[in-house]
Amino acid sequence: MNNRYLSISGDMWDVIALKTMGSEMHKDKLMNSNRQYRTVFIFPAGIELVIPDVPVETAAGLPPWRRG
Repeated sequence: MNNRYLSISGDMWDVIALKTMGSEMHKDKLMNSNRQYRTVFIFPAGIELVIPDVPVETAAGLPPWRRG
C-alpha cells in the first residue's frame, strides 16, 4: 500500500525518506516513486509525494548489533 506525504517548506529527499520510511538510505526508492519532482532538491510546502512500501528485513539479513 502506498502512503502519501505532504511536504513542509525545507524538506529534502533524505529527510523525507528518514521520516516516512525509517532510513535516509531509501531516498532512491522515494525519488523513483516521484519522478516528476526528481529535479527538486529543497521542497516548498504542500507537495504531495507517494511513499513506497519498504520491504521488511529479516533478522538474518541484519548485522548482529541490530538483531532483536
